Amino acid sequence: MKEANKISRELDCFKAELSEKDFQAFSTFIYNEYGIKMPPIKRVMLQGRLLKRIRELNMNSYTEYKDYFFSKEGQQKEIYSFLNVITTNKTDFFREPGHFDFLRDSVLPNVIKNGSGSKIFKVWSAGCSSGEEIYTLAIVLNEFKRLNPLFNFSIVGSDISNQVLEKASKGVYAEQRIDLIPLEIKKKYFLRSKDRLNPTVRVRPELQKNMVLKHLNLMDSYYNMNETFSVIFCRNVLIYFDRQTQEKVINKLCQHLEPGGIFFIGHSESLSGMNVPLEHIKPTVFRKI
Repeated sequence: MKEANKISRELDCFKAELSEKDFQAFSTFIYNEYGIKMPPIKRVMLQGRLLKRIRELNMNSYTEYKDYFFSKEGQQKEIYSFLNVITTNKTDFFREPGHFDFLRDSVLPNVIKNGSGSKIFKVWSAGCSSGEEIYTLAIVLNEFKRLNPLFNFSIVGSDISNQVLEKASKGVYAEQRIDLIPLEIKKKYFLRSKDRLNPTVRVRPELQKNMVLKHLNLMDSYYNMNETFSVIFCRNVLIYFDRQTQEKVINKLCQHLEPGGIFFIGHSESLSGMNVPLEHIKPTVFRKI
């Protein structure tokens, strides 16, 4: 409600609104290029998010911004700023913790048990946002390696937004973001800033050692990944796609998942009725057939 009131006040000052025609142009582009649904009910949301960007460019209307965005120059220079505006990036450390428990207690012990611990255990976070998920994975895998020194791993984090990838690469977060992490883990993997007025933490370099970040659009026909993974996390990403697009994206992701590999989705997502090469293990956890 507060956000809606704030947007309303800003729009009153701006004395303009995103017309239905202009909204349709943007929503069609967003769906065709990125598979993200933008139904009419989200017009006010898009209107509010574009407002700041329009002001940064010293433009006077949504139509002026639309004409610029769809111009040749706009498609070259504005596309990434536009993506950063329209995408929602909400994540936390150890979000949906049952997935990390399953990885630690079921998946990783089987790697050692099956004698495949000498090869590199590869994990892909597809839609890694600002990095909390990949650093959580790095903590879990580092802790496992401490008990199993021969175990080696690598992590790939990908996202459509360059802005969040830049934040992930820095690994700096407000200190309150790690409030719920056990003290022992905090001390081991995070460095506190000296600025107590604006307290932040930085992940230790150890967590970034086996990690690569990539810009990637899941709607691309080809993913520039020359490897297969033991585990793929694709959580709270599919909710932005319609059912047909979800199935296409999952099948493309599964091309990079090794046989028997584990696929995680978010708790608000479902693969029910989809034609994908995955078998259900437990809620939101699947194995490649």
